[in-house]
Amino acid sequence: MSNGLIEHLRDLFEPLGPISARAMFGGHGLYFDGMIIGIIIEDALYLKVDEQTRPRFEAAGSAPYVYDMRGKPLPLSYWSFPEEAMDSPQAMRPWARLAIEAARRKPPPKPRGKRSR
Repeated sequence: MSNGLIEHLRDLFEPLGPISARAMFGGHGLYFDGMIIGIIIEDALYLKVDEQTRPRFEAAGSAPYVYDMRGKPLPLSYWSFPEEAMDSPQAMRPWARLAIEAARRKPPPKPRGKRSR
């Protein structure tokens, strides 16, 4: 992934607050306020979607990122968005807010139990 893309994303998200990116699973996770709001795979950003935000993404002609899990397609809850959103902070704002809202609604992970020996 190019550092230029991360810097561009920082500029786009700057009006909403700082973001960070961390390497994960062959790509990067995009984080806002400690929550993952997107993934960057092959220099493309996919934003977090849930049941409440999916209709907006579908109406825009967006599609989920599909992971190949041992030959089986697995659609993830990260979707593409209109290309124009990459042009300016104003164009990205509604899509970023939808991703942030979806991330905030996601329930916290369940604590892992201790393994018995």
